[in-house]
Amino acid sequence: MSVPSDLDIANAATLRPIAAVAAKAGIPESALYAFGPHKAKLTFDFIASVKDRPDGRLILVTGISPTAAGEGKTTTTIGLADALNRLGRRAMIALREPSLGPCFGVKGGATGGGYAQVAPMAEINLHFTGDFHAITAANNLLAAMIDNHIYWGNALGLDTRRIAWRRAMDMNDRALRQTVSSLGGVANGYAREDGFDITVASEVMAIFCLATDLDDLARRLGDIILGWTREGRAVTARELKAHGAMTALLRDALMPNIAQTLEGNPALIHGGPFANIAHGCNSVVATRLALKLGEYVVTEAGFGADLGAEKFIDIKCRKAGLRPSAAVVVATVRALKMHGGVAKADLKAENIAALKAGIANLARHVENMQGFGLPVVVAINRFVTDTDAEIAAVQEAMAALGAQAVLCTHWADGGRGAEALAQAVMAAAERADPARFRFCYPDEMGLAEKIRTIARSIYRAADVQIPAKVAARLAGFEKAGFGRLPVCIAKTQYSFSADPEARGAPEGHILPVREVRLSAGAGFVVAVCGEIMTMPGLPKVPAAEGIGVNAAGTIEGLF
Repeated sequence: MSVPSDLDIANAATLRPIAAVAAKAGIPESALYAFGPHKAKLTFDFIASVKDRPDGRLILVTGISPTAAGEGKTTTTIGLADALNRLGRRAMIALREPSLGPCFGVKGGATGGGYAQVAPMAEINLHFTGDFHAITAANNLLAAMIDNHIYWGNALGLDTRRIAWRRAMDMNDRALRQTVSSLGGVANGYAREDGFDITVASEVMAIFCLATDLDDLARRLGDIILGWTREGRAVTARELKAHGAMTALLRDALMPNIAQTLEGNPALIHGGPFANIAHGCNSVVATRLALKLGEYVVTEAGFGADLGAEKFIDIKCRKAGLRPSAAVVVATVRALKMHGGVAKADLKAENIAALKAGIANLARHVENMQGFGLPVVVAINRFVTDTDAEIAAVQEAMAALGAQAVLCTHWADGGRGAEALAQAVMAAAERADPARFRFCYPDEMGLAEKIRTIARSIYRAADVQIPAKVAARLAGFEKAGFGRLPVCIAKTQYSFSADPEARGAPEGHILPVREVRLSAGAGFVVAVCGEIMTMPGLPKVPAAEGIGVNAAGTIEGLF
């Protein structure tokens, strides 16, 4: 008997009207701006009406360094929230929206899996409510206005060699990483070097997810530094008078989206920066709203805890005043064996020695999260090939670190399969001591030292390699008044190091900082490390080759 795919399960589900799902969270139908029967946006008036309610408990779900074997972080986030609701707790989910790049590339969608999914699966994974298109349009409006300003005389004195703003599209397209624009003669403007980032790595996406309301969004968009003059003066989007129109494009998009799990529980899905090249968290607007609506809010930070969780705490929590009550680190026996050196084709066989070697990766992520002052629970996302001895080995190793490792079967059993995890998470949240919560570094630390602190304390690097030109650029940021900003490390998600092949828990390595970018509107400095790209490429056989629409009009091939 074949195992149904995630899409098969999603297509077979009977979804509730979105008004009924919203009512479960205490949201009246008048607060919904509907996009068909199963998804809607929530109005700003409703958000304002609940702002004085007390906050629920925030639970952060993160994971080990990802592998081709899969970990199931989003699946666990959804299964945990369903389990909390099954246990009589009012739980909300706050997730990111999927990017089209991975959907058509190699990773697939981002709506969970099995019987722990958010729905409608195909709609969420593709266009959803159009938020990403609005973000792309706002980004490219600014790009168009920059070149138009130069064409009509360049009154602001922009140096065309020092324009920092890049165009964006929500697709993997390596051919657009570096481009030359305005070719074709005088009528097309002044030729210059340009390039594209994927939308989820753009500063507009980061601003969108960190803004607290429309006024804050407009202010942040105005603060974008689009380039410099020959004299070295920064020029902002506000000076170009672009931020008002950008805000208009993003007005409706900033309203959070509500959808549902397959068990009919409400889920806020809003914003979607990548965690390897951006800050990797859903919007502050959605998270804050969820905290007003639920006793527990389960949210996810992208990729491994060294990337998404660190940025969730050091950027999002720092900027938004959030304090998680507990962290869940998701792992699979299969992925840990890969970190221990086992090839993907051999993962079905029991291998305790390789498993114990790979547990070092999980252990470091757990230790890092404990270092932030959070109680930690480990979720073992079970596969049918896992043996009792392998599961016991993971649980024993985690017990030695003071972290309970809970076996979960939510892929197959939905919320019922995560009830033990929910019980452990509630107990951990009760133990949380807000006074122990801490950031990785203080605001007043220099930018280069912030990068070095993350590299040493989170990645266990011996040091960082910062070329003289990059160091001078960091010093220039500090001189311009941006020294108190947090840093956002862009590096491979597959390793604690900058080498994607260095699995497990490498230490003593050097983190090479290739370039730094100032995201003044978002409020952080990006350090691009190793060979990571802010515009991904498609694999040799992209997932897009298997996606289509059947005779009944149903989308097939998404996973």
